[in-house]
Amino acid sequence: MGYRLSLEKLDQALAAASDQYILYAPQVFAGEGTFSDTDRLRYGPVQSVREIVFSDKSHYSFKEAIMPINETLFYYTEDTVTVPQPEAKGAIIFLRSCDLHSLKRLDQIYLHNGFEDFYYKRLRDRIKLVVMGCSQSFENCFCVSMGTNRSENYDAGINVKGDMAWLDCQDEWFDQLVKPYAEETLPVEPDFVTENEIKVNIPENLDLKVMDSKIWEEYSQRCIACGRCNFVCPTCTCFTMQDIFYKDNAKTGERRRVWASCHVDGYTDMAGGHKFRDNKGQRMRFKVLHKVYDYNKRFGYHMCTGCGRCDDICPEYISFSTCVNRLADAMQEVSK
Repeated sequence: MGYRLSLEKLDQALAAASDQYILYAPQVFAGEGTFSDTDRLRYGPVQSVREIVFSDKSHYSFKEAIMPINETLFYYTEDTVTVPQPEAKGAIIFLRSCDLHSLKRLDQIYLHNGFEDFYYKRLRDRIKLVVMGCSQSFENCFCVSMGTNRSENYDAGINVKGDMAWLDCQDEWFDQLVKPYAEETLPVEPDFVTENEIKVNIPENLDLKVMDSKIWEEYSQRCIACGRCNFVCPTCTCFTMQDIFYKDNAKTGERRRVWASCHVDGYTDMAGGHKFRDNKGQRMRFKVLHKVYDYNKRFGYHMCTGCGRCDDICPEYISFSTCVNRLADAMQEVSK
């Protein structure tokens, strides 16, 4: 069911659910940008819909709401192991269509990849998803090419104009929450972009021979292995483990799961000093082919959702979409 209501009324509706859910959405973190006196747009708890930034793309994805950057898996002593309790409340997450599609990728890895991750699932089962309408494409987006510009499997969709909101409530819980505060009942569909300035073409004949192309050599010179592209990506799932030993008793501590990056030094280090992909161009090759080749070969759809955040964040102005568009020429090169 679709409703029109003021942002003030929507705040009242969401406040009625605050005993069960935390509102999680993109907001401005003043002064926390890359450079001095610049802001950062990322996800965090908000108290009002007015705090949510609808007019721009967040620098970071929603991912940390269900995959904490640093997550304690258990505490241990000499005799016991204790799993920490989850957050008391669930989360209502405001996200865009491309990010909603990325959730399918996260689910594939953490729930349907031969095992079911306990920590991920207990957070995943307690979220409600609100798709934010995109009235126009943002810089570096190529979601249309990846088929992620439209979504249907959301709990609610929202368009905001001025002081008014239009909601499409597909989930019964959301419908019952919003209905008493609505000023008008009418058909509503979130805005979905139909065209991006950037278009991506993944060659149909793409195969592993492209690994021998010389295009990867360029990235050995340009990439600085900072890992930013991985950390802002809504579909990257790699992590490492850290054991923390307490100073007062070295036999007690905790084990943490921490985000990792296939671009960062040390990620592929092995015992004996052996390293896979020590060359930065090889790391770029691994990431690109994982996003648009081997994941698709295994699961039937591409891992990349075309959000463009990797292009937005790279300090060396390396464009992932441009790299993908070079694969067709690379295939011709290795096929000669």
